[in-house]
Amino acid sequence: MVTLGIVVIGRNEGERLVRCLHSLRGAEGGVVYVDSGSTDGSPERARGLGIGVVELDATCPNTAARGRNAGFDALAREHPQLAWVQFVDGDCELVPGWLDAGMQHLAANPDVAVACGRRRERHPEASPWNRLADVEWDTPPGDTDACGGDALIRALAFREVGGYDASLIAGEEPELCWRLRRAGWRIVRLGREMTRHDAALERVSQWWRRRVRGGHAYAEAVWRHRRSPDPGRVRRLLSILFWAGLVPGAALLLLLPTRGASALLLAGWAWPFWRAYRDVRPRWERRHAALWAATCVLGKLAELEGAAVFAWSRAVRRRASALIEYKDSPSPARGRETSGL
Repeated sequence: MVTLGIVVIGRNEGERLVRCLHSLRGAEGGVVYVDSGSTDGSPERARGLGIGVVELDATCPNTAARGRNAGFDALAREHPQLAWVQFVDGDCELVPGWLDAGMQHLAANPDVAVACGRRRERHPEASPWNRLADVEWDTPPGDTDACGGDALIRALAFREVGGYDASLIAGEEPELCWRLRRAGWRIVRLGREMTRHDAALERVSQWWRRRVRGGHAYAEAVWRHRRSPDPGRVRRLLSILFWAGLVPGAALLLLLPTRGASALLLAGWAWPFWRAYRDVRPRWERRHAALWAATCVLGKLAELEGAAVFAWSRAVRRRASALIEYKDSPSPARGRETSGL
């Protein structure tokens, strides 16, 4: 009787997918890989390792949420007694010992729907942007509002709230956690490593697009749940609008009337810089903390772009935005392939 299932999602992950699937060897449960239209032979690689594969219909928009739901459904059909499901992105590797720790926590705490741990960047030294991703995931253990793409979820709770919202192009994990918390469940981050991730962020443009996607997710979450909003998402969106919209907008509009004095408004950015720096300085070197703080401020400009993309798609185009991808295809010799999810 199989009670644990593992869902891996990906598109054109290449060798990263192979590493991911190898890291699942020895896991006592069913494993399924959900592919979103790969052209690099990823489904065949998974089948060659004895992994079940679900290939999504390319005529429908592909999202990470849709892939995870499809993987859960495939496991549930094959294993009716499914109790826990570990979701893993195809560019990640599961850390030994995590599954046992996560399942023990869920078994001992029946009010917890999601257990997640520390996601670590596989190559933080490869670029400043990889380092930023590693800092971003260094969050304290305990009760939390949301998890990331890698998480161990109680199947009962997942079914109760209807799984992920497959129409979301980003931010599907915090949106699911918001519905779980409203239903009375808890989300807990354990103080141990869970996965190692290969961000492959090599240029500032990739980092920018990643932040654009985040801004889109905040705006869409606030809009969708405007009648019973998530206070955390509302605060984040208001922060984006204030620091990236109102402050520089006022500085620019008043530039001539104040003979340039309005530019001093931008000095206000020192406040969010200091708050971000203060939060991570105890855990990181001074230069890494300063880089993180600076990009937290500048990243709000990218997030404003993402919020504007959502508003334009909603109000003018009246249709969902296209996927916002930040990974592209370097040369084959470098061994990195595009990930769409």
